[in-house]
Amino acid sequence: MGRLEQTTASSIKIVPSGRALGAEIEGVDLRTLDDREFAAIHAAWLDHLVLLIRGQRLEDDHLIAFSRRLGELDWAPVQETGRRFVEGYPEIYVVSNVVENGEPIGSLGAGEATWHTDMSYLEAPPKASMLYALEVPAAGGNTYFCNMYRAYELLPEALQRRVAGLSLKHDGTYNSGGYVRQGVEAVDDPVTSAGVYHPLVCTHPESGRRALFLGRRRNAYIGGLPLDESEALLDELWSYASREDVTWYNQWRTGDVVLWDNRCTMHRRDPFDPAARRVLHRTQIKGETRPAA
Repeated sequence: MGRLEQTTASSIKIVPSGRALGAEIEGVDLRTLDDREFAAIHAAWLDHLVLLIRGQRLEDDHLIAFSRRLGELDWAPVQETGRRFVEGYPEIYVVSNVVENGEPIGSLGAGEATWHTDMSYLEAPPKASMLYALEVPAAGGNTYFCNMYRAYELLPEALQRRVAGLSLKHDGTYNSGGYVRQGVEAVDDPVTSAGVYHPLVCTHPESGRRALFLGRRRNAYIGGLPLDESEALLDELWSYASREDVTWYNQWRTGDVVLWDNRCTMHRRDPFDPAARRVLHRTQIKGETRPAA
């Protein structure tokens, strides 16, 4: 982490990562957050896109209560197994490789999760997502984030002009772990697969800044282009979005809370030892509007 930033909430310290995005928030207990502290955290989130808050001791009620301060919550999506949510907590999505009584308790297993924006195949994708670490392996399972403002700014001017006004179909067939979504038929033709179109370059509704909005690579298709042209252009755009100098990653510790802006970031996860336990609880905050150019 980099230099310390001052805040109006005297107990809170904001320590930027020194990378293209990300900051750590110190000196806060999310269970007892007052309005001034929340305002400082919210401002830091808009500035740094991803926040890391370590050493938290949260029950699901606490996680939900903090998440709701950012907006209305979505119910957790259906997992690959057909299980929907933690009993009594429809807002909680379990990310885990743990198997109990022969059944996975969560989603995404222990493999790699490729670069993606959460649920971008919805008409109004979630504006934010949050993960809270209950159990983490000694190594692996790191989560990486990339700054999509910066990815757009890095595009050569001619490429920025080329993508202006184009729309991208965000496929809803597969999740970031490569699993077919519950109730969806596997289709691997980007032109005919089910999905929702969003502008390829979006304007953030709060910051007013422009960002690439790529969602995920698999089955993506730029409307109106021949497939080979769409594929080539997407490969070129992804080469900017996945550059190391636009990324930051978190090496998880138990008690970590990570909050990210789903409108201007993407994220991915490293694989880890399947014999190790990893359990995280996730919430997502509803999108208030469709992405706009």
